[in-house]
Amino acid sequence: MKKRFMAVLLCALMVVSLAAGCGKKDGSAGSDGNVTLKWAIWDESSTQYWGDIKKAYEAAHKGVTVNMVDLGSTDYMTVLATELSGSGSDFDVVTIKDVPGYATLVQKKAIIALDDYIKKDKVDLKKFAGATDQVVVDGKLYELPFRNDFWVIFYNKDIFDRAGVAYPTNDMTWDEYDALARKVTDTTFGKQVYGTHYHTWRSTVQLCAMLDGKHTILDGNYDFVKPIYQMVLNQEKDGVCRKYADLKTEGLHYSAAFSGGDVAMMNQGSWFISTLITNIKKGDYDAKLCGNWGLCKYPHADGVEAGSTLGTITGLSVTTASKNKDAAWDFVNWVSGAEGAAVMASSGNFPACMTADVKKAITSIEGFPTDQQSKDALDVSNLYLEVPYGDHVSEINSVLDSYHGSIMTGELTIDEGVKKMNDEVAKILGK
Repeated sequence: MKKRFMAVLLCALMVVSLAAGCGKKDGSAGSDGNVTLKWAIWDESSTQYWGDIKKAYEAAHKGVTVNMVDLGSTDYMTVLATELSGSGSDFDVVTIKDVPGYATLVQKKAIIALDDYIKKDKVDLKKFAGATDQVVVDGKLYELPFRNDFWVIFYNKDIFDRAGVAYPTNDMTWDEYDALARKVTDTTFGKQVYGTHYHTWRSTVQLCAMLDGKHTILDGNYDFVKPIYQMVLNQEKDGVCRKYADLKTEGLHYSAAFSGGDVAMMNQGSWFISTLITNIKKGDYDAKLCGNWGLCKYPHADGVEAGSTLGTITGLSVTTASKNKDAAWDFVNWVSGAEGAAVMASSGNFPACMTADVKKAITSIEGFPTDQQSKDALDVSNLYLEVPYGDHVSEINSVLDSYHGSIMTGELTIDEGVKKMNDEVAKILGK
């Protein structure tokens, strides 16, 4: 039944997406000849859309075979850069996991600029809602996004119902969010309920301060992140959330934390939606503990528009070493366009080429919350990349990650940790 539903949804999405003008049906390059494209990916066995894309593209392009090569998710971009540095590299298409890795490949001249192809095929970059503008390098674009994830708040309705507290809303300041988390917290031993939860990534804490359109991780002065750190550390002290140090020691994954039924709210990416739906349906998560869940938009600072959130893109690039560049471009263009959007949405994932019909299809998937607020939570007003392109972005990212850990473990105070960030990044920017 599930397979039949997904097949019907996929067909419907391909029709409406084409009507909406996300992209053309076929490219000419690689459509008719016998071509094999080697495509670098990660986590093939646990990520449904890789195989879905391969099957759909091959079905629409007779004579083209797509060979996926799984490089693993651990240090994927580092492994990929090493692979492409070798003289024997024969990848045609590579998946871009993050901006620092993208910057490395551009600097190594391992991937080609796509501007001539974009111009020739009249690709409308407006369909990416400004995402491509943030990864232009010296006026050139080296990737097209096919997946676009953004941050929302997941919440457990049962916890709020038991506490007699109203659900979080789509227009909530950070102060209101903090107060709400405290209302539903229960520190009684054996009956603990955590008002909120933060995974150990820096993005779950520090980047919350970068939603005003003024600040990014490239700024060089990070005094503006202090209030967010203070809020989270105060929550730790008061038992409103689990301690970062404990999470690092125990290795507790955010999915296990939320599915355990003792977390009221959790800030996390939209990628968790499909995981949550699938695992509840399969019985891997206990529906009695986490099956009654909802979504709301990310909290915002005072004076900032509701719906402002962080985003990440996953893109595709054509390698410099490819002997099938035209066919590789056709694959990139197809996956990032209408057909690729339909494939992504059919498994509950968010394509970069979004339309009202695609959003409707995602929210209609069995297991998605039926309340209007959860559906409206997917409407983003301002999307800021977690890591925008810039000089020395990889080095800056590394410094901020390091001192984030030092602050969260108490090795350094907030003031000491932020001063270290300011001083170390200043050295990098001064090179």
